[in-house]
Amino acid sequence: MLDEQVDLVLLTTEENMQKSVESLERELASVRTGRANPALLDSISIDYYGALTPLKQIASIGVVEGTQLLIKPFDKSTIKQIEHAINASDIGIAPQSDATGIRLVLPSLTGERRKEISKKVEKIGEDMKVAIRNIRRTANDEIKKLDMPEDAEKSALDEVQKLTDKYVKVLEEVTAAKIKEVQTI
Repeated sequence: MLDEQVDLVLLTTEENMQKSVESLERELASVRTGRANPALLDSISIDYYGALTPLKQIASIGVVEGTQLLIKPFDKSTIKQIEHAINASDIGIAPQSDATGIRLVLPSLTGERRKEISKKVEKIGEDMKVAIRNIRRTANDEIKKLDMPEDAEKSALDEVQKLTDKYVKVLEEVTAAKIKEVQTI
């Protein structure tokens, strides 16, 4: 009975830690590097017929020449709204529109801008480490509530710590890879 409860706590803990890693990967995909990536626009939503709609649902987004994003709205009447939403966002790229779509030319990053982005990536990584530690704390609390023998409790807490170490290492690797990508000219 206790083993099943401990296994359930460990399974839930690992699932939650994995979700944190996936969340980090999604968030880092939207961080600008020197290359064009449609994920840069994932956070942009448009007021489309009264509903806030993600840009990727009302337009096709493609990469042109590696340094440009081409946005082709399915409904051409939304071009001005899309352009306004991009200007209001914090991606720092000025849109250029014509009758058929919007082009975003990504300027090359300066050394100073690369440092700023690297710091942002580090902060996002640190925030996710805090999330992992909070998951660990919740798991430890659940294990302590199980009222089990001291050695079994110690063993279960050690397992939670091993999971924590494993996922913190994964977070560090993902963050380091993104920083390297940002720093690469």
